[in-house]
Amino acid sequence: MNHHTTDAHTLAAAYALGALDDDERKDFDAHLQTCEACRQEAAEFQATTARLAAAVAQPPPPGAKAQVMAAVDGVRQLPPRVPAAGAAPVLGGILRRRAVSLALAATVAAVALGGVAVWQTQNEQELEQQARQAQQQLDAVSAVLAAPDAQTVHGKAANGALTTVVSSEQRNQAVFTAANLPAPGAGKTYQLWLDHDGTMLPAGLIDHDGTVILAGNPADAGAVGLTLEPDGGSPQPTTDPLLLMALPA
Repeated sequence: MNHHTTDAHTLAAAYALGALDDDERKDFDAHLQTCEACRQEAAEFQATTARLAAAVAQPPPPGAKAQVMAAVDGVRQLPPRVPAAGAAPVLGGILRRRAVSLALAATVAAVALGGVAVWQTQNEQELEQQARQAQQQLDAVSAVLAAPDAQTVHGKAANGALTTVVSSEQRNQAVFTAANLPAPGAGKTYQLWLDHDGTMLPAGLIDHDGTVILAGNPADAGAVGLTLEPDGGSPQPTTDPLLLMALPA
């Protein structure tokens, strides 16, 4: 992995999260018309963000809407927020880097607000733990996606799954995303690996479409592997790789 200047190809995550300003979004929309890789990457990030938010979503209890609407009349409205005269504009690049984390945090906040009524009638500790886990995963993923040196590679596994790896040398972390991943089957799971000069080291499990932070040290790895293993994973691969995708050099 090496540091590189941000260009249009690195904005797919921010685009998918709605973190670009109007001019940047128009420019990226035009870029998508000619770049198949970015169209696929943006679609995968949008689907992944939705799946991560759904991890803490809960159906509202009966009567929740009626209770909220009944309480609206008793809520005092806040005065409009007017920007201070002469406020200095913030650089678009700084906004873009911060927007990814803010958009992901807003997703979790919206889900949490939707679950407040549910917490009153269900196991509060369990729901709070789910929310914390989802928040931690969102924070970890967003940090890699927003890294200024983030690099992206795409691949296709032997079983047809579409894969993406986003890696950051500065953070020494990598994110793996899978789409169209077939069900592993009873008693099986997909396991990720980091290839260190021919030695395959476990890097985590994934059993359905989604995104995970790869365990281990991607800085010294040359490729990411994917195999089908027994539930719980294996210390070494027991099947031929479905995917062996080179990491950015």
